[in-house]
Amino acid sequence: MSITFTRPARERGQIRATGRLAPLHRTARAGALIAGLLFGGHAFAQTATPAGMLAPGQFKVGMEITYPPFESYDGDQVVGSDPEFARALGKQLGASTSFVDTRLSGLILGLNARHYDAVISGVYVTPERTAQAQAIPYAQTGAAIMVPAAGKLRPTKPEDLCGLHVGLEQGTTWVNQLQTLSKTYCEPNGKGEITVSEYPSAPEVMQALLSNNVQAQMEIAGAAQALSAKSSGRVIVSSRDLIYPQTLGIYVRKDNKALYDALTKAFDQLKKNGEYGAMLKKYNLAPVASS
Repeated sequence: MSITFTRPARERGQIRATGRLAPLHRTARAGALIAGLLFGGHAFAQTATPAGMLAPGQFKVGMEITYPPFESYDGDQVVGSDPEFARALGKQLGASTSFVDTRLSGLILGLNARHYDAVISGVYVTPERTAQAQAIPYAQTGAAIMVPAAGKLRPTKPEDLCGLHVGLEQGTTWVNQLQTLSKTYCEPNGKGEITVSEYPSAPEVMQALLSNNVQAQMEIAGAAQALSAKSSGRVIVSSRDLIYPQTLGIYVRKDNKALYDALTKAFDQLKKNGEYGAMLKKYNLAPVASS
């Protein structure tokens, strides 16, 4: 099964993706049926994929492909836990999987604009996001704090960020959490407010950290470890425990019940056949809590 991806311009919210495909003409449908008979029914299986996809036989996934180990480029290949999970889901759906590279802050907007079928990109399940799209929880993780190795700061928990300038990626839930912590704990206790600066991507936050434009960076734990490993020892993870543990979700449009149900069934099958458990172990993720 072929796997493709599109790499659009990187400006926030600018997505190079196609909309709906026009219905097949009668002659094309007849050709597909003949091809199915000639080649063991493969072409027919493509048209039998679940309803709700923008294009039959194609599972288009929005993700920000600059966020290892969740997703990143390895040459021309898209690798990481989310692409691996998305491909496994696509296989269960009988569809080929492609990726639309989109900034975190524009992922839900692009989903509702029908640029792709689903979002799988290390995105937390939050009330703000589930007000815009429906979510299928698929793993649990939390944040970690990163600081320059050459400095003296070693914050291990959010309260240690009082009085510091912290860099975050745009669209994360931690902006409000740190602002609330600053107002309810830091300032009343005379520890100084937490100043937050947002950047378009995690690598850009790390560049700000290395340039001393911010004093600390907070990222999802897996991404923090990967970024630290790629920094050649210049950045370390200073926190020990997961910060603000939360659940990651697959996002689907609210009006797309057919695809939501199909993905839920596909996910259940991955749990049964062991692929889901193997992925969690490989990428150090925790399973979704039983409801």
